Amino acid sequence: MKMFMLKSFLLACLMFVSVLFGMQQANEGIVRMKGYGHEQFQGAFKIQQKEAGEMEASILGNEISSHDIEKKKAKLEEMKAYNFFSSIGKSLASLISTITDSMIQLIADLLAK
Repeated sequence: MKMFMLKSFLLACLMFVSVLFGMQQANEGIVRMKGYGHEQFQGAFKIQQKEAGEMEASILGNEISSHDIEKKKAKLEEMKAYNFFSSIGKSLASLISTITDSMIQLIADLLAK
């Protein structure tokens, strides 16, 4: 089961990287087909460093900044969204951690005797 999951995960990662590579190749093909370079068509994913040392990222021409992410985070906190599956996952994780800790402690006590 472990090997199946590992192979599936590696295959999914390979497919994701292949899609990104294909997007970049298609973009370069479009630029070559047009015959001239335009700033908007220079890359699917671009990172630039500004004069002040700040990093700026753009995906498919849409600029992304940390301020946008902070605004979205603030908006989500305002909504006080409750995620049922997240709360179940957290409680399940704490339960498994507690059980594992108690099992390890029990085994350690048995080995110490």
